[in-house]
Amino acid sequence: MTEPGPRTAPARVRADIAHNARVWNYWLGGGDHYPVDRVVGDRVTGMYPSIGEVARADRAFLGRVVRHLAGDAGIGQFLDIGTGLPTAENTHEVAQHTAPDARVVYVDNDPIVLAHARSLLTSSPEGATEYIEADARHPERILRAAGRTLDLGRPVAVMMLGILNFVLDTDEARSIVTKLMDALPSGSHLVLTHPTLELGGEGNEAAMRFWNENATPPITARSRSEFASFLDGLDILEPGIVSCSRWRAGAAASRTPEVAQFGAVGHKR
Repeated sequence: MTEPGPRTAPARVRADIAHNARVWNYWLGGGDHYPVDRVVGDRVTGMYPSIGEVARADRAFLGRVVRHLAGDAGIGQFLDIGTGLPTAENTHEVAQHTAPDARVVYVDNDPIVLAHARSLLTSSPEGATEYIEADARHPERILRAAGRTLDLGRPVAVMMLGILNFVLDTDEARSIVTKLMDALPSGSHLVLTHPTLELGGEGNEAAMRFWNENATPPITARSRSEFASFLDGLDILEPGIVSCSRWRAGAAASRTPEVAQFGAVGHKR
């Protein structure tokens, strides 16, 4: 892990305004961020002290889900949309540790993530990883490009962790999910996390307002019913829609503090 320090922004990257991927990396303890990201990140933390716990819980959720899908569910293909900056236990690392022949396609449209994409393109000899530069709002383009690495006639796990909250219109967000899942066969899965003002997240409202005034891209929280609508038509795996910190967290789940981030996994019949 590198220490934070002066950084030169790659071409197309704005270092004068905080960006979600870099601030999230800061909250996770990474080093891929600029002074403006640390300033905004610290202000948000001051307003909503548990935001770091949310970031860590979201990451831990990813690990538990991918281990379950690559192992127990036998899923060998993952489409990770809204990848973010590489950190520990990325999707391909977790999946290929369990199933060495797993194939993983990452999708993001942030130029700084693209600059670090080489870190996501390592792979076990039996498997494969690829990176697509695309916006989540263009599911058809994502599917076309992903089809060069994944066999879309076989089950795929679509990972959308903390990404639909940047699609401010709920109908549009729902349409994106529907187009993705309609194109995939029975046995595919949808993995979601999303911030909420429920689950003790009331203090997040002011922090989100500050974020939207001082950083990019803008964000929105959603209710349980709005979140559940993204999973319409899918069978929701146990334990259902819960705080992502408590999704299959083992014997300690009931003692694990909730974070204000829904997590759920849907299965397509």
